[in-house]
Amino acid sequence: MMIVPAGVKVHLALGYTDMRKGLDGLAMLVQQTLKLDPFSGHLFAFRGKKASMLKILFWDGNGLCLFTKRLDQGSFAWPVMASYDGSITLTPAQLAMLIEGIDWRAPERVWRPALAG
Repeated sequence: MMIVPAGVKVHLALGYTDMRKGLDGLAMLVQQTLKLDPFSGHLFAFRGKKASMLKILFWDGNGLCLFTKRLDQGSFAWPVMASYDGSITLTPAQLAMLIEGIDWRAPERVWRPALAG
């Protein structure tokens, strides 16, 4: 589970990324392809071609950090877009679902009663 502080945005890179890339390669993708600042303190999520691996890059104030997760079964839910450049923004709740392997695009809500009692 990842806790996202208030004011920190989560950017999901569209398409797929070469998962051999490390800190520097992903930071360059953020800067050149997404046209964003990798040192902004925001989180940048990337998915591999097989959709079973996820990498999240973030700057903690004194260095780049890289979170990696590989699913043993299933795949990470990713938006299908016509263009593979750019990113979309997720909420911290959507990021938590993504990391857990839950389809964050259409989660099932729990039934809630209309009246108490």
